[in-house]
Amino acid sequence: MAGKFRAVFFATARQSKYAAVLTAGLALAALSACNTGSVLSLQPAVDVGAQTAAVPQYAGMQKLVPSNPYMTQAAYPRMDEPMSPVEQMPASETDCRQQLKRLDVAYTDLAPIHEGQCGIDYPVKVSAIGNIQMKPAATLTCDMAATFAGWTKNELVPSARWRYFSGVKTIHQGSSYSCRRIAGEGVLSEHGKGNALDVMSIELNNGDDIDVRKPGLFAFRTRGFLNNVRADGCQYFTTVLGPGYNYDHRNHFHFDIKNRKNGYRACR
Repeated sequence: MAGKFRAVFFATARQSKYAAVLTAGLALAALSACNTGSVLSLQPAVDVGAQTAAVPQYAGMQKLVPSNPYMTQAAYPRMDEPMSPVEQMPASETDCRQQLKRLDVAYTDLAPIHEGQCGIDYPVKVSAIGNIQMKPAATLTCDMAATFAGWTKNELVPSARWRYFSGVKTIHQGSSYSCRRIAGEGVLSEHGKGNALDVMSIELNNGDDIDVRKPGLFAFRTRGFLNNVRADGCQYFTTVLGPGYNYDHRNHFHFDIKNRKNGYRACR
């Protein structure tokens, strides 16, 4: 009788052990599947930190950002929140949005962004300027959005038509709002205020995709076009930095509307 009892006991123990192993295996498989599906989706968006990984064709350029900035916050995605319908705007912000409408800018009002010293009180997310797509959509102050739209319509488009006999299809940007400082200076970047935008390439309706990086020796048309982009931008922005200025700007144009004394502009 005792032998029979021991046999039953050990058989039950073995079943319990196998059940525990099976349960642990299923749990590990579920955890692995969860990590595969969710961790990849937590890659930082282009307007969260000093990265351009959200722009597919610029993968690998994560550290090539304006003014050689460095991350000041963890690279987790900041979820855009729509502006509350009951929130009141100052008259200046309301007037600015009327200007965006006159410029045919497609935008969405977002909730205020406050991240330490960084932030935008009344941000807008720009997805298009007329028929020109902004990829990815750029989170900016309304003033910066209106300035960039005015430059796009009045300078960029005519220059493209003159040089390439084509309209502009898409502006590929690498960084808009991003909470960070300027390396070596310790001061807040204009990206951290929503007053800056980096342009990586300009895609035309005829299929040409004009990379901002310094063109080859005999690329006369491209060089002329990019020279126009830089020179004309200085009439609208207080800062225009691009290839040739320094190593960190070798692959993009940085535009911002930093408020400086005596109307000083940095165009290089």
